[in-house]
Amino acid sequence: MSRQRATAFVPGHVTAFFSAHPAERAAAAGSRGAGLTLTDGVTVRVSAADRAESDADAGSRTIDGESGTIGAVEDVLAELGSAGGAGGAGGVGGADGAPVDVAIETDLPIGAGFGVSGAAALGAALAANDALDRGRSENELVRIAHEAEVGRGTGLGDVVAQARGGVPVRLEPGAPGVGELDGVPAAARVEYVTFGELSTEAVLGGDTTALSAAGTDALDRLRADPRLPTLMDAARAFAREADLLVPEVAEAIAAVDDAEGGGDGSGRGDGSGGGRADSGAAMAMLGRTVFALGTGLSDAGYDPEACRIDAAGARLVGGGVE
Repeated sequence: MSRQRATAFVPGHVTAFFSAHPAERAAAAGSRGAGLTLTDGVTVRVSAADRAESDADAGSRTIDGESGTIGAVEDVLAELGSAGGAGGAGGVGGADGAPVDVAIETDLPIGAGFGVSGAAALGAALAANDALDRGRSENELVRIAHEAEVGRGTGLGDVVAQARGGVPVRLEPGAPGVGELDGVPAAARVEYVTFGELSTEAVLGGDTTALSAAGTDALDRLRADPRLPTLMDAARAFAREADLLVPEVAEAIAAVDDAEGGGDGSGRGDGSGGGRADSGAAMAMLGRTVFALGTGLSDAGYDPEACRIDAAGARLVGGGVE
């Protein structure tokens, strides 16, 4: 059986701080804030059968080799006219209802603040568009993935940030054509340690007034001084003011401060750090995860995963006929 296939890579994304901006239209909803995209990310492989051969194959879904799917991915596939094989909105089909196999692979923990759901949705959009020859533009595909993520309540700003890469700053909420992005021109090593999951849906579904006020303050600080130390300092202040800081992460932030000689052990560094210009640690939103620049977590005695800021953003990395 001849099959068209395509593979996309989407960087992980740790949000340093944000304010939530719901809207009636999913394309206009989103968040303002900033974060880092990571060279550790999500790879999505989409394989599509020829339409004439499709009846016998409804399409498979796997996550790291195990049967499973992500709701936002199914919504993306439905929008692009693919028949579903694993439940969710993908079962609606569309256009010609072409079935696809979707394999999602990532070393990042799911539900821990790395934007895995958004990355999977955006990767599925890029790869399915290519494998199914849908002819959509990049902005259209980002919009489709953003709307799917917002609709599922699993994120507000990851998709647009992951599409851009680097150190994205979300000035206005929403998909391309609605939102507005800038960035901090910087490169750095990033370390991270995860202590468990934190429900994005639970946080975003509650009262976000105080959270959004803290996020607005943090964004104002970064816009006045768009550098990585300012981003990290604003992130630490945001986690406290939004009442999101969990004990394990607070302990790790304080340990990094102590190791760098710039903290008082409270995890309330002022961003100067007393050490390297790119030093510091903060909490990933939304997850029980701490991330640091340079070797902050290693120096503090942790055994972190390490990667770098991703410079390229989401992209196709392979395709053809199998």
